[in-house]
Amino acid sequence: MLSTRWQPMSEMSLLRKEMDRLFGRYGVNNGQSRASFPALNMWIEGEDNLIVEAELPGLALDDLEMYVTGGNMLSIKGERKRGVVGDGSWHRQERGFGTFSRLVELPHPVDADNVSAEFEHGVLRITLPKAEDAKPRRISVKAK
Repeated sequence: MLSTRWQPMSEMSLLRKEMDRLFGRYGVNNGQSRASFPALNMWIEGEDNLIVEAELPGLALDDLEMYVTGGNMLSIKGERKRGVVGDGSWHRQERGFGTFSRLVELPHPVDADNVSAEFEHGVLRITLPKAEDAKPRRISVKAK
């Protein structure tokens, strides 16, 4: 007679995977948070500019707001509209919709008056010039 042994940890692991799959669109997907939307890349270009790129596919420019606050905080807010299927009915809906906001601390203060942004092919590119106070200054030393 073949006997099987109950393995509660294996069953719990299966249950967790199914729950992650079921609730993945609400913030958890395979243990990784989706709370950071939009996805960002940030780098320093030259000595004076910080560049931020955000992926915003399917977003209309009118549904997007950006702010620089406190000298070193970038806020991106917007709303992705829900798709319309007309007379049809949804078979699968994996793309998120609704309002979002992302607040990012920048590595140095920026000159908010000279920030520029471009939106092309669903990618927002923001150029943030370094504030004069944050730029390094050469110190001259006098000999006595």
